[in-house]
Amino acid sequence: MKILVVGNGGREHALAWKLSNDSTKPELFCTPGNAGTAELGTNLTFGATDLDGIKQWCIENQPGLVVIGPEAPLCAGMADVLEAEGFRVFGPNQAAAELEGSKKFAKEIMKAAGVPTSAYETFTHPDEACAYVRERGAPIVIKADGLAAGKGVTVAETVGQAEIAIRNALEGSAFGNAGSRVVIEDFLMGEEASILALIDGENVVMLASSQDHKRIFEKDEGPNTGGMGAYSPASIVTESVLKKVKTEVYDRMLTELKKRGITYKGVLYAGLMIDNGQPSVVEFNCRFGDPEIQAILARWDGDMLPAINALIDGTLSEDLIQWKDEHSVCVVMVAGGYPGDYGKGDEIQNLGKANAVDDTVVFHAGTALDDDRVVTAGGRVLGITSLGTDLPDALSKAYIAVETISFKNAFYRNDIGHREIKRL
Repeated sequence: MKILVVGNGGREHALAWKLSNDSTKPELFCTPGNAGTAELGTNLTFGATDLDGIKQWCIENQPGLVVIGPEAPLCAGMADVLEAEGFRVFGPNQAAAELEGSKKFAKEIMKAAGVPTSAYETFTHPDEACAYVRERGAPIVIKADGLAAGKGVTVAETVGQAEIAIRNALEGSAFGNAGSRVVIEDFLMGEEASILALIDGENVVMLASSQDHKRIFEKDEGPNTGGMGAYSPASIVTESVLKKVKTEVYDRMLTELKKRGITYKGVLYAGLMIDNGQPSVVEFNCRFGDPEIQAILARWDGDMLPAINALIDGTLSEDLIQWKDEHSVCVVMVAGGYPGDYGKGDEIQNLGKANAVDDTVVFHAGTALDDDRVVTAGGRVLGITSLGTDLPDALSKAYIAVETISFKNAFYRNDIGHREIKRL
């Protein structure tokens, strides 16, 4: 069977890697892919949001499955376009993807559904937004309403920082059209965790828990990024918390979406804050998280295709997914300057040696091929992912591999999993 994976990041390399190891041995295509996916299948030249080009390729090549990785094509309606042509698609339709495409929409759904989340207001005028912030005080969270590649969120520690973030978005066009409206939320206390679930329109199957590290610097300082590393499982997600997330978040969301005539089929990511055992939703994503998916797929035991096919067919069940007992960790290596300006085109050395470390896979994110050289092509460059008997064991392997790799101005955090290590 032919499978097309749409996207070019670490998430897509991880998905391609997992699918390439399926017992059915499918023929893989990725578009546009990266240097890592090129080792697993054939990279195509279509951009991830080239709906017409990808549709035409599918008509001519008849893949048995299309896996849409990033949020942009999902929010643009790629699943709708391909399903209308009769193709089997893993990814929600445009109406469902609006949960990520508009933070205002997501908050409205949560409020109507009774999902635990922070208080909020939305604004298009900076003076009104700044007045609201002065009334609420700090810390407070400023979010661009639309898609901003994981960089549209400012956790403002002071009112002054919040006002700068508001004016950058609404007056300075820091996030383009995505920032033409801002959502201002109360700051949630607690510890972050990520719970992803597969949904077939009716049934919800939770995936293994994980914890991301959003800030660029150690001790969770500095600006937000797309994610500097993740580990799985996260012990803060107890069985009690997991049950609450299922009933208070996913079941309620699914009920409210159905009321509005929206069918959700795909993966839904809930970014959570957990305080004294009570989860509250920070945000929803309509696709796998990156780097959470690297850590999660490393622990997925056996084939992934049966679960994907059951999701598409509406027959999803928990027995289709098994988890390894081992712990996993993903450490992200980024280009110097990220999440601000960074260079591209620098050769990456010793990838083979890093992949040779026990129980370790180097997932490519921002990479490209330049003749026979692998070079940097994005801010987040690699996601080094390792399995271990426990978290310290997984961390030891991952950092051995990280320290093996070199490229100009490479940067990474040395404290991935620090909260879990303290608990241990």
